Amino acid sequence: MSAQKSKRTQVNKKEKKAEYFDKLYKLLSEYSRILIVSCDNIGSSHMQKIRRELRGKAVLLMGKNTMIRKVIRTHIESHPDWESLLDWITGNIGLVFTNDPDLKKIRDTCLATKVPAAAKAGIKAPSDVVINKGVTTLEPTKTSFLQALNIPTKINRGTIEILSDVHLIKKGDKVGSSESTLLQMLDIRPFEYGLQMVAVYDEGSTADASIIETTDEVILSKFLVGIGNVASLSLGLGFPSVASFPHVVLNGFNLLAISLGTEYQFDQANAIKEIIANPGAFVQASAPAQTTGGSSSNTGPAPAPEPEPEPDEEDAGLEFDLFG
Repeated sequence: MSAQKSKRTQVNKKEKKAEYFDKLYKLLSEYSRILIVSCDNIGSSHMQKIRRELRGKAVLLMGKNTMIRKVIRTHIESHPDWESLLDWITGNIGLVFTNDPDLKKIRDTCLATKVPAAAKAGIKAPSDVVINKGVTTLEPTKTSFLQALNIPTKINRGTIEILSDVHLIKKGDKVGSSESTLLQMLDIRPFEYGLQMVAVYDEGSTADASIIETTDEVILSKFLVGIGNVASLSLGLGFPSVASFPHVVLNGFNLLAISLGTEYQFDQANAIKEIIANPGAFVQASAPAQTTGGSSSNTGPAPAPEPEPEPDEEDAGLEFDLFG
């Protein structure tokens, strides 16, 4: 009986694996966008809540990393763009499949579903923990425990009062047993756990999840930095380009300003200096070219005026009044 039971178990495992492979392959084929998320410290009830929030917008799939890699490698010849996912399949991750072009909206839905959690001893703190000053519900017998943690206290009407804010745990530090016990006694659940964005797959390319925060303003600022670098390189090499042309023109005006303010001379600046020093001479020199008639500009005989055309006989009487 035990042998038959083990065989049935193996068959069921193989069937479940085959179903998972088919499901994952179908999702990879149907959806062009994937959010790779970290699922640390998330329970089953919390996961169900996240699935409900994503219903109709995206599909969340969990599974072993080895199984996910196997599906991708099996079909990598027909779908070479899936290979970029392999580098991100590490740790306790899940895949959120969607075709919605607004990945930020899907990201916000995933991050909004968080639940408070206690500070367990030995875990890394995802955020700072500060205990605010004030009256607590602790009995006076707990005073020695708080003093061991260097927390200033006093007895106030039969309870312990904390005299100042205490920065108990720093972000990234491991939670100690004393800190965990104190937070439990104060009934404080300082941490919140939910899905964390790891990477984004969008139509064949995979990048860090921070790319979702990229806005038009960020793209424009990066573009302007690139133009500045091209202009600097062009000016440094003496190689003209569209990016360096405005700077070249501006530098020309700067040189002209320096020349006008100092004794420094060069051909182009000298012409401007002569115009500034004797503007009347240039006005007189340009006057003949601007004159279109007159005895001073034309040495030959003036052209005879053209004779006015004689009116036709048929139109001769039209200039008189009707009753004249």
